[in-house]
Amino acid sequence: MTLPHFLEYTKPLSRIGQGSWYIDTVPDQDAVVRALQTGIDLGLTHIDTAEMYGDGAAEEVIARVIRGRRDEVFLVSKVLPFNASYQQVLNACDASLQRLGTDYLDSYLLHWRGAVPLSETVQAFEHLQQVGKIRTWGVSNFDVADLQELYALVGPNQIACNQVLYHLEERTIEHEILPWCVQHDVKVVAYSPFGHDSFVLEGSPEWEVLAQIAQRHEASVRQVALAFLCRHPQVLAIPKASRAAHTLDNASALDLHLSTEELAQIDAAFPLQPHPGYLPMI
Repeated sequence: MTLPHFLEYTKPLSRIGQGSWYIDTVPDQDAVVRALQTGIDLGLTHIDTAEMYGDGAAEEVIARVIRGRRDEVFLVSKVLPFNASYQQVLNACDASLQRLGTDYLDSYLLHWRGAVPLSETVQAFEHLQQVGKIRTWGVSNFDVADLQELYALVGPNQIACNQVLYHLEERTIEHEILPWCVQHDVKVVAYSPFGHDSFVLEGSPEWEVLAQIAQRHEASVRQVALAFLCRHPQVLAIPKASRAAHTLDNASALDLHLSTEELAQIDAAFPLQPHPGYLPMI
């Protein structure tokens, strides 16, 4: 049986998507649902969630968002490493599908590397593909050594993506992970693309660089940040937006194209730091 690679079937996958970490904690859940549905309307069709988020509560929110619109969405969820044994993956997937109110995922990711052998997790992913419960599979928070081990196990055109921490002030993946993923045709999905409650300080010299570029494009500073992160076609981003105004702002970044000079200005303002010797994650 020939199994589809990440983009080898017709499905809406947007360069900028929508994350769901902590959306279940927002007091006005109706507003969250409206914000995510607005995102779908605007082309942010890549929706990411995980069993870890709120112990499944975020998946239940997403179920409300996609009800009646499942075919419009590229839906991704993630399994925790302590659920990564063969039978536990199958059970976890079924539980996620039930919470999400759907019978399949477009992609299913191992949330980070754990103690379970990768071969066992992959065996479960392949079974889920064969029975139609997932279309593709990938990983999250994998460093190059983990990716190399996995690639040696499964070969080309199997690993859909690696979802990693990536924002203007955290560019470690550019040292090794991004080049490896480009070479092996693995998508890179940037989570927390505005940092984790730590976006560039307004009024700082770095902010002013972004603001000047934003003004030239009649855009926002956050749109400029997203456009910079997604400057490489291999990179997608999944910012969280729990309010419609944020969703509108994120969606407008889809049409923002920065010049070579502007990319160089941002690169100089947020230089790539020396490799810390590990893969940062949150």
